[in-house]
Parts: sequence; C-alpha cells; structure tokens
Amino acid sequence: MPETPPELARLRASIDNLDAALVHLLAERFRCTQQVGHLKDGLGLPPSDPAREEQQMARLRRLAHEAGLDPAFAEKVLAFIIAEVIRNHGTIAQQSPLSH
Repeated sequence: MPETPPELARLRASIDNLDAALVHLLAERFRCTQQVGHLKDGLGLPPSDPAREEQQMARLRRLAHEAGLDPAFAEKVLAFIIAEVIRNHGTIAQQSPLSH
C-alpha cells in the first residue's frame, strides 16, 4: 500500500478531529434536550413545538448561508435531529408517572 501523502494525512486528521467534536456536541445537545423533555413533561407540554421548530429552522438556514454551507443540507440535518428529540420527548412523556 503506498504511503499517504502528508497533506492528505493532515486533512484526514482534521476531519477526524471535527467528527469527534460533532459527536461530543451532539451528545451535549441531547443532554440539554433530555432536560427539556423532562421539563415539558412536568409542565404538561407536548413533545413537539412546531413554532419553535420553525424558528430554529429559519435560524439554521440563516447561519448555514452565512457560513457558506448549503442551507438545504443544514435543514435536513437539523430536521433529523429534531425528529429524534421529539421521539425522545415522547418516550419521556410515556414513561412519566404524570401521564399515567
């Protein structure tokens, strides 16, 4: 197998570091949304908040555009994350003694 050119190795190392940072940021985001889910459950609020979700999408599209990232791609990523958060909030609500 041929030796990896130094520039390619450097770029791959940067990508690996960024991937690790993304995983840690997502884990932190989900810790926060888990707390939101418990708070919503305690307040009797539904798992989904469509108005908030639309605000977040608009904000993300704007940020993506400013960062030079395709806003449609960024929106797909956030939509996937939000769907998982809503699913988790629904699970929290179903498991809550308040909902039984």
